[in-house]
Amino acid sequence: MPSRGDYQTFLTEFLRNYHTTGAIIPSGRALASALCRHVGRGAGAQRILEAGPGTGAVTACIIERMHHDDRLWMVERNPTFAAHLRRAFEEKPLFKTAAPRCRLVEGSVHQLGPLGPTVDDGQFDLVVSGLPLNNFSSEDVREILQAYSRLLKPGGILSFFQYILIRPARMYVSVGSERDRLRQVGEAIEGMLSEREFAREWVWPNVPPAWVHHVRF
Repeated sequence: MPSRGDYQTFLTEFLRNYHTTGAIIPSGRALASALCRHVGRGAGAQRILEAGPGTGAVTACIIERMHHDDRLWMVERNPTFAAHLRRAFEEKPLFKTAAPRCRLVEGSVHQLGPLGPTVDDGQFDLVVSGLPLNNFSSEDVREILQAYSRLLKPGGILSFFQYILIRPARMYVSVGSERDRLRQVGEAIEGMLSEREFAREWVWPNVPPAWVHHVRF
């Protein structure tokens, strides 16, 4: 479970950087569990990418489910969150045990691979995304989704979440360019879901309630 320090760090960054943080508190245990549904499943070692780990609430769930030969990469653009995660891998027993199998990259997900920091050879079996897509521009959302498609192996799975009814509610009270932005973001996300989503989970015991999408590429 997130510590008091995790909550304080998350709230501070929410107030400073709402558009890239997207929530007041870290993901709850139920949401983390749904996002990690496919971690540790299947034959052979998994290569896992977590996009936007924040303070590590979902990271902890991933580590708990990983097998000894699985590997985890994390990409975090917020330097405060990245520093918080580095301390976790130095100080928290669960994280320290998994540290040799984990790598943290500070930057944006669309910069990974040939366009930026190496992720070693090969693609990923699974992407777990905590990025607040509804806060970004439609161009950024399309770039991120294209990056996931590029980084995942054929048949690889993307698991990500959206807060229930938040985008429609924001569209209802928005006007002009903001309403257009939300509509275009929705079109980008729903277009991908209509082609690739194979499962959806409702997570009511979360603040706010969310659904988790599982998408196969």
